[in-house]
Amino acid sequence: MSKVLVLNASYEPLNICTWRRAVVLLMKGKAEQIEHNGRLIYSDTPLPTVIRLRSYVKIPYKEISLSRRNILHRDNYTCQYCGDKRHDLTIDHIIPRSRGGLDSWDNVVAACLKCNVKKGDRTPKESSMPLACTPRRPMSHVVFEISKHSFAGEYNWKKYVIGA
Repeated sequence: MSKVLVLNASYEPLNICTWRRAVVLLMKGKAEQIEHNGRLIYSDTPLPTVIRLRSYVKIPYKEISLSRRNILHRDNYTCQYCGDKRHDLTIDHIIPRSRGGLDSWDNVVAACLKCNVKKGDRTPKESSMPLACTPRRPMSHVVFEISKHSFAGEYNWKKYVIGA
């Protein structure tokens, strides 16, 4: 199933939709085709990969949920202490919950079980285990969602999606 990147009138990424939904938007004149992959849907209609809406749509800010899956994706499934890349990582609080550390994007990182146990109930400085990079909240909900999908590179969306 082909996916299509939907851009706002300002070329800002809005969404990912199915090729069928994209074709409906094109046929109704609500969008224009920016890129296609060369395959044809009909004899004269190429299959779109990127479309742009003709009118600007104001989108409200959408909070990215703080979940184990999203934290692991943000940290690229890499332990932030030893750099080990794996899929069975745990979540570590930089400032431990026992010391008032909160569940927030700035206070949680992916960590392998060995490093998490070694750090224990201490801060990275106290345990002499510096972080590979400073954790932060992902900037855009759409960019974060697009970066989760392995097909983003396959459709040549990188020039439209900064940070994916």
